[in-house]
Amino acid sequence: MAEQVARLWLFCLFPWVVVTELTYIAIRLPLKGERAAPGAPWPLPKSWRNSTERLVVDLPNFRFTSSMTYCDIVSSAFGRYNTILNLYKTPRPSVRGAQGVLRSLSVEITDQNCPGYPNPQMDESYNLTVTSKSSRLSSATVWGALRGLETFSQLIYQDEQNQLFVNLTQISDEPRFRYRGVMLDTARHYLTMPVLLKNLDAMAYNKFNVFHWHIVDDQSFPYESVAFPSLTEKGAYGPKLIYTQEDVRRVIEHARLRGIRVIPEFDTPGHTQSWGKAFRSLLTPCWVDGKEGVAKPNFHGAYEIFDPSKDSTFSFLEKFIAEVVQVFPDQYLHLGMDESYPSCWKSSPNITAFMKENNISSYVQLMQRYITKVLDIVERTNKSYVIWQDPIEEGTKAKSDTIVEVWRGNSTIPWQHYMSEISQQGYQTILSSCWYLNYISYGQDWRKYYECEPYNFTGSTEQYKNVIGGEACVWAEYIDGTNILPTLWPRASAVAERLWSTRDVRDTESAKFRLDQQRCRMLRRGIPAKPILDGYCGDYEFGFAESDGIYRKTLDPPPTVTAGTPSTQMLSQSTSTCVLILVQITVHTISHILS
Repeated sequence: MAEQVARLWLFCLFPWVVVTELTYIAIRLPLKGERAAPGAPWPLPKSWRNSTERLVVDLPNFRFTSSMTYCDIVSSAFGRYNTILNLYKTPRPSVRGAQGVLRSLSVEITDQNCPGYPNPQMDESYNLTVTSKSSRLSSATVWGALRGLETFSQLIYQDEQNQLFVNLTQISDEPRFRYRGVMLDTARHYLTMPVLLKNLDAMAYNKFNVFHWHIVDDQSFPYESVAFPSLTEKGAYGPKLIYTQEDVRRVIEHARLRGIRVIPEFDTPGHTQSWGKAFRSLLTPCWVDGKEGVAKPNFHGAYEIFDPSKDSTFSFLEKFIAEVVQVFPDQYLHLGMDESYPSCWKSSPNITAFMKENNISSYVQLMQRYITKVLDIVERTNKSYVIWQDPIEEGTKAKSDTIVEVWRGNSTIPWQHYMSEISQQGYQTILSSCWYLNYISYGQDWRKYYECEPYNFTGSTEQYKNVIGGEACVWAEYIDGTNILPTLWPRASAVAERLWSTRDVRDTESAKFRLDQQRCRMLRRGIPAKPILDGYCGDYEFGFAESDGIYRKTLDPPPTVTAGTPSTQMLSQSTSTCVLILVQITVHTISHILS
């Protein structure tokens, strides 16, 4: 408490001094937990031996070195992290109070192949050593090098004199789960390309490795199809609110250079109203009182859910999927298949006749027939698929490498029940139920995301092995480019640590201090991450300007001063009020200490 009061006195009497260390004010309610050391990484590494001894970073002369700079993944990463380091404004390096000077980081990568795209089994492990004699990052692959470079950038911090330091450090690290995703919905509200790319940057800063792109839905069809251009022309919100083939390539490339896979989702047979704007024949006509194509409020629309009785539906999907698997290089395609409500099918005499002709006795069986035919189409392209849990829950059998995403869970049937049920069937399982970040509340709601544990269900060792990770999801009914990034960050960072760090990393009270550091880093790098605590990140908190793809600080000119002393006007307007308040706080503090 005394330290906090001293800092306040410093700020009141010398307001022109920039305090770059995070400051928290909690007079009557001191914050619980262990304060984070400067340069504390997020997510927490598997093994981190930190020292209080430090090196000064000679930023003007600092260099990354590697024998693999011919690889664009490595060379572009060096360029990005040089830019990030140069966001700091530093004086001429002084070794006072340091063990030496850091002028380079050697990056050694065992596998010298430069991969064209991340794969589901990519090795992201790395070792990082910072000593007074040498600093070295070693990894088996470029993907591990990317994760290590991010950690190295987080270790660097600035003191009150704006000197850059890095503590002597030894880190051995690897992710706990191999699937660590973020899902964005670009159908209900269109997200611009700068927002998508900036979010990929934030994902890399937090070591996520899968971008699940829920690209189309009932509301709009912004994906530009080459095979069926009218899907976009009639299904998008407007001619500018689309993702061209070039846009998609740019997203994939931006992600690849950061070790992030892009898995698109084209959800069927439900969530397909926008498809029907160009191809109404894909949708089932719904009936009311003997009339075709009539809506029944709270039951069904006039036309909805793909028509499984027509061969033309599957011919269309075969051609469309053939295009999609050529555009998106990932091994996996997300096929959705959730919330396929049968009300429209039930109303249709055509569907009833089809079911009778094919000995289909229930709408669950009809759904299974549709799903099986679509999965067969994807399998013939030699691709694999992700699906929401609904079809498996209803009895559909899929191939062994299918990834099933668990999204359901409530107070009656918690998500743990579904995780146990799905993983028991041998499917690769990912969790998203407890990480729907579009639900917001005031205060530190990141805690509930941080404390959600994917293994927190009753199961065998084999079942736990089937759990390969999870993802944070943001549905966009009430979210667009104006609020998507502050909604996600740093709340998604809580999910990132849960999926990367070991299971015993669960001290929420101490984690908040590291998370607040991470939030400040993201602010410096141009991610408008919301506050999670009272406090102050530094001068870069107050405004940003676009420059070379990184948001840099734009501050008002400082007040005119003479000979390094604060102006009378500045003191009269701010210091007198501040001092008055602090006199009261100091008296209270002294009384508290004496008592």
